[in-house]
Amino acid sequence: MLIKFRKNLLQFILIIFFIYFLVLVFLYFFQRSLLYHPNENNYSGDKILVDIKKVKISTSDNIELLGWYHKKNLKDFKTLIYFHGNAGSLENRIHKLNHFEDMNINFLIIAWRGFSGNDGKPSEQGLYEDGKSTINWLKKNGVSEKNIILYGESLGTGVATQLAQNKGFAGVILETPFTSMIDAAKIFYPYIPVNLLLKDKFENYKKIKNINSPILIMHGEKDQIVPFSMGKKIYEIANEPKYSHFTKYDNHMMEYDEKLVFALKSFFKSLN
Repeated sequence: MLIKFRKNLLQFILIIFFIYFLVLVFLYFFQRSLLYHPNENNYSGDKILVDIKKVKISTSDNIELLGWYHKKNLKDFKTLIYFHGNAGSLENRIHKLNHFEDMNINFLIIAWRGFSGNDGKPSEQGLYEDGKSTINWLKKNGVSEKNIILYGESLGTGVATQLAQNKGFAGVILETPFTSMIDAAKIFYPYIPVNLLLKDKFENYKKIKNINSPILIMHGEKDQIVPFSMGKKIYEIANEPKYSHFTKYDNHMMEYDEKLVFALKSFFKSLN
């Protein structure tokens, strides 16, 4: 009886390990489908109120990116490059972009490869190339590095942080930043060795100390995707001059209310 029990127990353990191994294999090969969600649509029917020009930006690996460009006054105002998060389309950011109409700012928002009808598949290195190509496009169109502000939203903070290192950008804005994708993944997959499996690591905490541009970090304490503690940690290790807009009630997608808009306007004003 005892021998049979041990045999059954051993078989049960082997089955558990086999299932766990299959889960690891699945996560490894399909992890980017879990990280990037170009087809997710929380578009609420917002109408864009700010004038934009649709532009095409070519990358070094021959992918054309869709961008929306609002050129108000290149001589007197800074130009903001908006790097969006891991889900949705450009339309999903209209409620934010409309607020830029009343600010002394030009802006260019791009859709990542694989998003908003763009060719290609997103990856960490691919997104870095998209961001770099966008900066180069602006430079070719008369905007110097010292007049560019990099704005990263969620996943986009990984791109903004990467590209801002050891550069002379006018400023950097990070909305709901994470310390690293490994840290963020561990929250949702605590029993998975994500540090071994993860391909796209986006290690913001290592790079933030290499940024010497003025920086604004925004995060809400009720964030259920990227813990507020991560945004606070990024702020703590960031170099001066640094500013924060921390709120008690914002979730991951921060509310563009009067206080947040005021924080943005104040930051832009400090750069002039």
